[in-house]
Amino acid sequence: MSVELARRVAAAVHAALDLPISPEQAQVRPSRAAGVDYQSNVAMSLARATGRDARDIAADLVARLDAADLVEPPTVTGPGFVNLVLTPGCLATSAAALLADPRLGVPPVEHPRRIAIDYSSPNVAKEMHVGHLRSTVLGDAISRMLRFAGHEVVPHNHIGDWGTPFGMLIEHLADEGLGDTPAPLQDLNAFYQEARKRFDAEPDFAARARRRVVLLQGGHQETLTLWRRLVDDSARHFEQVYALLGIALTPADVHGESFYNPFLADLVKQLSTKRLVTVSGGAICAFPEGFTNRDGDPQAMVVRKRGGGYGYAATDLATARYWIEERGADDLLYVVGAPQSQHFAMVFAVLRAAGWLTAGHHAEHIAFGSVLGEDGRTIRTRAGTSVKLVDLLVEAIDHAGRIAEHREGLTDAQRAEVARAVGIGAVKYADLSHDRRKDYAFAWDRMLAMDGNTAVYLQYANCRVHSLLRRAGSPLAASTPIHPTHPRERALLLTLLQFPAAFTAAVRDHAPHRLCTHLHATAAAFSAFYAACPVLSADTRSTRSSRLALSALTSRVLTLGLSLLGIEAPERI
Repeated sequence: MSVELARRVAAAVHAALDLPISPEQAQVRPSRAAGVDYQSNVAMSLARATGRDARDIAADLVARLDAADLVEPPTVTGPGFVNLVLTPGCLATSAAALLADPRLGVPPVEHPRRIAIDYSSPNVAKEMHVGHLRSTVLGDAISRMLRFAGHEVVPHNHIGDWGTPFGMLIEHLADEGLGDTPAPLQDLNAFYQEARKRFDAEPDFAARARRRVVLLQGGHQETLTLWRRLVDDSARHFEQVYALLGIALTPADVHGESFYNPFLADLVKQLSTKRLVTVSGGAICAFPEGFTNRDGDPQAMVVRKRGGGYGYAATDLATARYWIEERGADDLLYVVGAPQSQHFAMVFAVLRAAGWLTAGHHAEHIAFGSVLGEDGRTIRTRAGTSVKLVDLLVEAIDHAGRIAEHREGLTDAQRAEVARAVGIGAVKYADLSHDRRKDYAFAWDRMLAMDGNTAVYLQYANCRVHSLLRRAGSPLAASTPIHPTHPRERALLLTLLQFPAAFTAAVRDHAPHRLCTHLHATAAAFSAFYAACPVLSADTRSTRSSRLALSALTSRVLTLGLSLLGIEAPERI
């Protein structure tokens, strides 16, 4: 509804001032003022641009606004606010349209893009830790939202499975005689730490590990077999974590650093031909324009190291080139922590200079902050090590089990399923409900609270609707009219009508927290409606049906919204 109102206000601006503006520039937003549904502040910005009085401009807009089919006669208040109140007919029509639309008012994009999105990206021979949570959860939610918007989304899990550390890992695997055993490594972290300890303490082992790197890069069959063993054992661990989290990544989405290794020599050759790299200190480096170091000198991005090896920059350049040229991606998205912002900015600059990233493409680093403990520091175990992600998820399910164990009428299997849905949902929502660009503190009590902006609060509101519908008996007809008569009904319906705008904003900014904010507002509006408006014992049959339909519509918005975040909406908690 806000989109259509914005279009009408933009047309009124054009008619009144002969100034063409976009619907976004019309500044139509839901209003917090009592008795006002929407408000436009555009007159104030136009006053600054034209030198006219804002209230006079607002009066002109009201006179030229062609929206009698949508709103009551608009009013002007304050310094030039245009206040808009939807008519009962408009509310009823909008509700009917929302009820009949499986997409709840969200139209598919007119021009779909093919989007390659890089997220999760754990390292082989190390267990996923809490530091992988944000990339994994954010990337999955953004992928889901982009798909629902109508884009073709191709995820790729850029795992760290190549490079110098694999020499020591493979050599340790061979020394321990583990390469020939079918049983997987039970503790990847312990294995990595043992190999690192030997590498640092045993010169002979370190020398053999370095030779292993050469053999690996040269395609030595025995070494590749041992390397594949490490990759496969790690992949099983990743899949366990993804299954617990409900993440849509599959083995087919894995494109590790090793995948791009065959492209690196040609990459350097092409960059050299285009005169985009020079030799500096024995290394081959790019110096993209506009980047300087602390001394004000051009900032180097090492493409090939002095010893002939390749770094992250080469792999990331080859990755982007592959997805653009070989896979036909229009957009490249990287869900990676904020500390890598300059790295990606430099990579994008080199890609543009090389002509691989053209005006028809879009590349973006979707940066995010850190997960902190309640003390405001990076979350750690008591021993000071990184928290294993699988341990955190199991603990979340255990915490949620304390909620499920008090619910009557559930079997043990149902309680276990509720505990999983609530616990995993709490962890994911706690992450997604925060602005991704900021750090946030991980706190069990807050994320599992039955009130506030939590997944449990939303899931419980949805369960309350299902309880209502079960007790109502006969199913509602899809065409059941909604005619709000109570202020709380009206407030809930207005909130539901804002779902398309909230979703569009979340997709536009790659900001799942915007969708979370709307879902919380929806659950809060439903709770206020439920407390003030009898549903099953309503005064009339038509009011009862209307309120049941409004409740059912609430459940559809909550269920769809949570699913777009990768969170389940169980019918019973």
